[in-house]
Amino acid sequence: MRPADYVLLVICCTFTGIVVGFVLGGVLLAILLAIGVPVGARTVLKIRTSRRRAQFEAQLGDTLQMLSGSMRAGHSLLRSVDAIAQESQSPTREEFARIVGETRLGRDLRDSLMDAASRLRSEDFLWTAQAIEIHREVGGDLAEVLDHVAETIRERAQIKGQVRALSAEGRLSAYVLIALPTGMFLYLSLANGKYIQPLFSHPVGWVMLSVAVVLLALGSFWLSRVVKIKF
Repeated sequence: MRPADYVLLVICCTFTGIVVGFVLGGVLLAILLAIGVPVGARTVLKIRTSRRRAQFEAQLGDTLQMLSGSMRAGHSLLRSVDAIAQESQSPTREEFARIVGETRLGRDLRDSLMDAASRLRSEDFLWTAQAIEIHREVGGDLAEVLDHVAETIRERAQIKGQVRALSAEGRLSAYVLIALPTGMFLYLSLANGKYIQPLFSHPVGWVMLSVAVVLLALGSFWLSRVVKIKF
């Protein structure tokens, strides 16, 4: 789906949600849906993007092994990249096909690789692009260099898996602590709107809502930093 089509779809869904919410629950439900639909669409997009990047990272070790094997068989670098674009799995196939297409249109291979690493936010692929660029400048056995890079990437992936397993409990606690107050607020809004109506009609309620949102945002940021390990 093109970006413009996705934005148009989100706008239509938001407008529909506002109308349905106003008919079923009044202004409060309409406001909640007006905020919730775009936030939900952005969340879904970020989840799918992160999954695609994770799949690319998981396939990168085998991709480099295929690349080095193709070069050992006597193929050029661009021909080896083209072979990966034809034989590898998604999303590696699409990303390398884009690199090949840009190169055939006249763009330098280094720029295409760097752009792909930036788009995928992959430090491992950035290392690969830098290794290829260094080889083009100074020469040497690129296949052997790629083998070493692939071995390093596999070791990093193993460490990442261990860290993710050890921090799973903290991430689950963060999800529960963030979702619980938000879910209770939405449930009370739908089940008994009059009960929380003073929060929207009294100055003290406005202050309480503002403080709650600020504290929830600070808590979410703190929990995300606690369970996110940079290495």
